[in-house]
Amino acid sequence: MFVPHTQKDREAMLRTIGVSSLEQLFQDVPAAYRFPDLNLPPAMTEMEVQQELRSIAASNESMEDLVCFLGAGAYHHYIPSVVDAIIQRGEFLTAYTPYQPEVSQGTLQAIFDYQSLIATLTGMEVSNASHYDGSTAVAEAVSMAHANFRGKRSRIVVSPALHPHYRQNVRTFNRSELEIVGDADTIDPAQGPEALEDLIDQNTALVIVQYPDFFGRIYDYTQLAEKAHAAGALLAVAVNPLALGLLTPPGQFGADIVTGEGQPLGIPLSFGGPYLGIFATRLEYVRKMAGRLVGETVDNRGQRAYVLTLTAREQHIRREKATSNICTNQALIALAATVYLSMLGKHGLRQVSELCYHKAHYAARSIGALSGFSLWSAQPYFNEFVVRCPVPVEEINMRLLDEGILGGYDLGNDYPELANHMLIAVTEMNSRDDIDLLVDVLAEVSND
Repeated sequence: MFVPHTQKDREAMLRTIGVSSLEQLFQDVPAAYRFPDLNLPPAMTEMEVQQELRSIAASNESMEDLVCFLGAGAYHHYIPSVVDAIIQRGEFLTAYTPYQPEVSQGTLQAIFDYQSLIATLTGMEVSNASHYDGSTAVAEAVSMAHANFRGKRSRIVVSPALHPHYRQNVRTFNRSELEIVGDADTIDPAQGPEALEDLIDQNTALVIVQYPDFFGRIYDYTQLAEKAHAAGALLAVAVNPLALGLLTPPGQFGADIVTGEGQPLGIPLSFGGPYLGIFATRLEYVRKMAGRLVGETVDNRGQRAYVLTLTAREQHIRREKATSNICTNQALIALAATVYLSMLGKHGLRQVSELCYHKAHYAARSIGALSGFSLWSAQPYFNEFVVRCPVPVEEINMRLLDEGILGGYDLGNDYPELANHMLIAVTEMNSRDDIDLLVDVLAEVSND
C-alpha cells in the first residue's frame, strides 16, 4: 500500500536536509534528465487500481485451468498447504540476513536443516545455503573448479544434454580464458556420456553433466567420473532433486559437485522465479565454495547453537581474490524446500518420484503407439521423454491449448536438428484421464 506524503511532510523533510525545494534537491542531476516526461495516466483511486490490476491479471492462464505437460526445467508439482503456512510466518517472511546469530537462531537452524537435507539427498558431504537458481549454481561450479586449480586448468567439458539455459549461463558468467567444449555444435545430443570422454585432457578442470539430462534420460556416470578423475578433473552433476527420491545419489557414482534447480521441492512455477539453486560438494572443497554456510556449535552455556561459518571474507571485502562474489542465498525459498522435504520424508519423496516415473511411462507408451509419433530415445528416463512428431510442435501445442492442455517443449528452439521433436513432462499432478486426453488430441493430429 502506498500512502503519499503531504505537502507539509515534504516541506519538513526538505528543511531538515537544508534545501528549500525539490528543484534544489535535484540540481546536481543534468537538466535533460531531471524531470523526464513519464507520460503517466491520470491518478486513480485505490478501488480503480484494484479493478485495473484484476483486469490485467485475468488475461493470464492459470495452472488450475490447464492440464500441464510442459517441463524443461520447471515443473507443475503438488505443494502441501503447510509450506505456505510456514514460510509466510512473520519471523521467516520478513527476516533479513542472519548476521547476528544470537537473535537469528530460528532462521539459522532452518538453513542448517536445509543444508543437511540437501547433503543427504545428493550423497555429498556439505551443502551451501543455496544460490539463486539452477543455472547460477552450474556457473558457480565452473568458477569453483577453476579456482580449485588456481587457474592452471582452463578446459570445461559441458554435455550437450545439459539444460540450454545452464550452458548459456556458464558462458555468460565465466572468464574469457576458459575453454568451453562439448556443446551441441560438436557432439550429437543423441549420444550418451561416453562421447564426452575423448574431450577430457590434462587441462580439464571440470566435466558437467545432467541427471536426468535435459531430454529426461538417465545415465550411469560412474565411468565418466573415473575418466575425469584419472585426468585430475572434477565432475559436476546437475540434478532434478525430486528424481533423487528414486535414483542413485550422484555422490555414490563419483560426483565432486552436485548442483540443481530446487523448484520441484515445494516451490511454485511463478512465471519463472524466484527459484532455488542447489549446490553441494565434498568436504575437501568447502573453502572454495561460494555462498553462505551455516554451522552447528555450542554456546557458552553448552547449548546447541547455529552460526554463519567458513564464509570467505574475500566475498565481502577483497572481491578481486574471491572465488565468487555471490555470498547471499535464497533463504525463504530454501525454507520452502526444507518444509516440503520434511513433510514428505524419505518414503513420501519416493512415492512422489514413483508417481512421476510410472505416469510418464504410461504416457510414453500410449503416445509411442500413435501413427506418426515415436519415442526419440530408448534410454531409460524419469518423468520426461522426447517424442518425434509428424507436424511442427508449435502447431500441435496450439491445438492442445484449444483443449485446455499446455503441451510439451519445442526442442527445435535450442536444437535445430530436433525440429518437430517435443519434450513432454509428466508429474504426479497429471491424472490418467489427463494423459488419455493428451493422447486423444495427438491421435487427432496424426489422423489429419
